[in-house]
Amino acid sequence: MTTPANTAAWLDAPFATLKVRPAPYSSPGPDQIVVRNRAIAVNPLDRIKQSTGNLMYRWLPYPSVLGEDVAGEVVEVGSDVTRFRVGDRVLAYAVGMEKNRNHAAEGGFQIFTVVQSQLAAALPDNLSFADGVVLPLAISTAASALFQRDQLSLRHPVHRASAPASSAGQSVLVWGGSTSVGLNAIQLAVAAGYRVVATASPHNHDLLRSLGASDVFDYPDIRQIISALGNDDVAGILSIGAGSAEQCVAIAAAVGAKRVAMTSMPVSFSGLPQRVGLSFGLMSLGLKMVGSNLALQLTCVRHGIRARFVWGSSLMLNEVGPQLWGEFLPAALADGSYVSAPSAYVVGSSLESLQGALEALDVGVSARKLVVTLD
Repeated sequence: MTTPANTAAWLDAPFATLKVRPAPYSSPGPDQIVVRNRAIAVNPLDRIKQSTGNLMYRWLPYPSVLGEDVAGEVVEVGSDVTRFRVGDRVLAYAVGMEKNRNHAAEGGFQIFTVVQSQLAAALPDNLSFADGVVLPLAISTAASALFQRDQLSLRHPVHRASAPASSAGQSVLVWGGSTSVGLNAIQLAVAAGYRVVATASPHNHDLLRSLGASDVFDYPDIRQIISALGNDDVAGILSIGAGSAEQCVAIAAAVGAKRVAMTSMPVSFSGLPQRVGLSFGLMSLGLKMVGSNLALQLTCVRHGIRARFVWGSSLMLNEVGPQLWGEFLPAALADGSYVSAPSAYVVGSSLESLQGALEALDVGVSARKLVVTLD
């Protein structure tokens, strides 16, 4: 085949704005596919990498291609791939920002992205690329938190064509239910047969209930949450959002839960100066992170609770990835039993729009995902 011309939005240096220019086209490895992207979503991780320099993802070289969420058409398949053919519509989790990857070829912010075939799923014809692209990182992080043996270790979700085993009396708390990860965690836990209690701002309560949450509370209502969990066996608690871990551990101690999965750092990265070198803000952030985590772990030790941070891409190294992306998600999307959430909010139609989308994350986004479409 003729090698297609590729273009990417490059991060050339710490704190730099994205620059759109040509990029090499890479063919897939044996277990990979190449996706011609039609929609790309932005995530806080992308903005954190851009705005904090080398504080996170120190292994990424410059220039680099960020981006985890892609959806489009398959244009090339590896020799060992059997699930996909050229022309298939797919959504996929791009892992170019992770360690030991081809960081340029596997980044999402470009026209053609190489992705692992086991981290892709067919996109039904009734879902647009923009609708599908909201899922990959969020659903992968939620699944890693809920189902990995080193996290909450819940039973895996089951497509509704097969009735899930009963989990009567077993509950899961999702703190931060209106976030991208939270909206997916609610659906996955319900599909696995658990009762879900969640937190969100009041204007999102109906949305969470529509996805299967049985009880939804505003964030300060810790006593009400404990009461709602009642005499249930609380199988685990998922903490989403900076500063939420302390409340989640307190609830775990009150209801006897022994596992808390945390998707966010104990403090927010917002407000740090975007420049090279030490600053008072950076040093203060570091001290708060160390102090908060130490206090949290001491509380956990006193109550016999295990609280661990979640890394969304870890599912590609264990059984959770194939079960989610190969068995559950394709069938659940096809019959509409799984809702593509949060809703897509399209903010541009070219790679040049990605920088503005990243900056828009600083303002805050609730129950929707910022998406850029590509013709």
